[in-house]
Amino acid sequence: MHNTEKLVNYYDLLGVKQDSSSSQIKKAFREKAKLLHPDITGSAGSETMRKLISAYEILSSPERRSEYDRVYSRFIKKAGFNYRTWLNEQEDPVSQAKLIFFELLQLEEDQAIAIWRKNGGLDFRLDKHLDKEDWMDCQFILAEELEKRGFYYEAFRLLAAILAEERRRPYFKLFTVEIEKFIKMIVRQKLRAQVNEETWIDCMETMINLGFSANDKKRYIRSMADTLEKMRA
Repeated sequence: MHNTEKLVNYYDLLGVKQDSSSSQIKKAFREKAKLLHPDITGSAGSETMRKLISAYEILSSPERRSEYDRVYSRFIKKAGFNYRTWLNEQEDPVSQAKLIFFELLQLEEDQAIAIWRKNGGLDFRLDKHLDKEDWMDCQFILAEELEKRGFYYEAFRLLAAILAEERRRPYFKLFTVEIEKFIKMIVRQKLRAQVNEETWIDCMETMINLGFSANDKKRYIRSMADTLEKMRA
């Protein structure tokens, strides 16, 4: 059970070194993508292609790459044996939360989401079972993966909890700007069509209380007022 398990990361997936330049990462992505073209692999390579695109999206952004490097370097120190096997043998919520984080960092995002849902989804409070740094990182990555799959409300809720904690006691610091842009994009472009009026009003109240600019707050208050007016009509 305690055999060493190779931990796959985004650099391994692209076949580049961790100190590779942006141009080297782009070149590696293009070469790998050509090999996974549907004309060559058919549907068999679609999952690998999805992971390849995720890796490139992260590593091609200086801010997201820096965050990924920080998270992964901390995590890999904890997993010198077959961590997945050991966690799978445990049934307590702490081990389940750690397993979700492990699967996310091993690029097994669908498996991570399945475990999260099995344990209650939004009702499974990762902050209750992980220390702060693991919770914040795990919850952000999970929100990213949920958003990619079209689960905008769940992604919104996870990001809102992260930002609320960030306002209380900063952890992400400079990277917070990226999280703010992310949640605002979900609200502006994707969330409204997926929730009913009452839920939308709750979401606007959440945004109002997350410490955004005065102009942002005015927008959210106006949207909430418009929705209430439609509900009365």
